[in-house]
Amino acid sequence: QVQLLESGGGFVQAGGSLRLSCAASGGTFSSYTMGWFRQAPGKERVFVAGISGPGDNTNYAESAQARFIISRDNAKNTVYLQMDSLKPEDTAVYYCAGRKRSRIGIFGSEYNYWGQGTQVTVSL
Repeated sequence: QVQLLESGGGFVQAGGSLRLSCAASGGTFSSYTMGWFRQAPGKERVFVAGISGPGDNTNYAESAQARFIISRDNAKNTVYLQMDSLKPEDTAVYYCAGRKRSRIGIFGSEYNYWGQGTQVTVSL
């Protein structure tokens, strides 16, 4: 059973940066495709970015391209989301997710394991 724990959320002004981390335990981390999703108040949870097990393939939602970077350190069982040029519309709870498949899924239903989420709030 894989357990995921996010950290790094907080308050930031528009234009600022945050780096989210997700620490995994209980499985062979390098064999899991990892993703970041977010859910804004009153909205559905949506895909933000994903990365393959070896870290050699990534996928981004259009809203994240050119501003966010997903990476992973398999030696530390951790996946990261570097978020730059943050906008108020990035405000959401950000979730880390894992799936034991090689393809990067973009739907929440494709992921088996979820963290509890970390709040990101971007003010004007």
